[in-house]
Amino acid sequence: MSREPSVLFDAPGPAARVRNIIYSVIVLAVVILAGWFVYRGFDEQGQFDAEKWKPFLEADVWTTYLLPGLRGTIVAAVLSIVFAMVLGMIFGIARLSDHRSVRWVAGAVVEIARAIPVLILMIFLFALYSEYNVFESEYLALGAVVTALTIYNGSVIAEIVRAGIRSLPKGQTEAASALGMSKGQLMRLILLPQAITAMLPALISQMVVALKDSALGYVITYEEVVRNGLQLGAANSNTIPALIVVAIIMIVLNMTLSQVATWVERRLRAGRRKGGGAVVAADSVITDAAPGVDITKAP
Repeated sequence: MSREPSVLFDAPGPAARVRNIIYSVIVLAVVILAGWFVYRGFDEQGQFDAEKWKPFLEADVWTTYLLPGLRGTIVAAVLSIVFAMVLGMIFGIARLSDHRSVRWVAGAVVEIARAIPVLILMIFLFALYSEYNVFESEYLALGAVVTALTIYNGSVIAEIVRAGIRSLPKGQTEAASALGMSKGQLMRLILLPQAITAMLPALISQMVVALKDSALGYVITYEEVVRNGLQLGAANSNTIPALIVVAIIMIVLNMTLSQVATWVERRLRAGRRKGGGAVVAADSVITDAAPGVDITKAP
């Protein structure tokens, strides 16, 4: 059976396939060799001795260091993701406003927020909150971490929302306007439900970024899993094993978040195919208006 030619790229010939196999083998060998050198270095330093890994079998180590740090990481990530979603929706829609001043202000805020490094923003906000006693002392670090992550990730989500809405066919907007739907109804009932499904993979990636960036809070003494892992390593003289365990925990968290979000995306897509799209209540649509009245704008 002959193989159909690809329309996306030129299929490699016999010589190219041989070269690709050789390059793949070389890269794999380099990766294995590098991993072996790293392992040998750690092993010579005694980092894989049983005594250095034994503390992780004790319940006190988990209840004192790792579980409280894990809780701090999850709390900061969840709060920042929720607030960033709200902020991103607001500014993403504002960037599509019919009013030029609103678009410019929203665009300026988003671009400035995206340009500020998250770590610098955390340090600045922590100093600011401490100076003016915005939060109680035990919540100062959490407030700075959540605010910084919200500002940065909210600005990125705003661009995702804007791109998701603009990717939809313009015919839907024209049809909704012809039916007399207001701008708010169009956005709420037609565009946003479809855009959220379309941009869900990008939103998932940004949620993972927020989860990982919460580790930067250790700089401002926020109790999260990386900071507590370093403290555990210093207390038991097993910093490398402690950081390896912390890395495994973070990888599991990120993979779990990705799997849950992928499941949600499949359910949304399946529900949309089954339901045939959003249903608009008949009494919510303006079908007529007095001569000269623009029915495409919200009252």
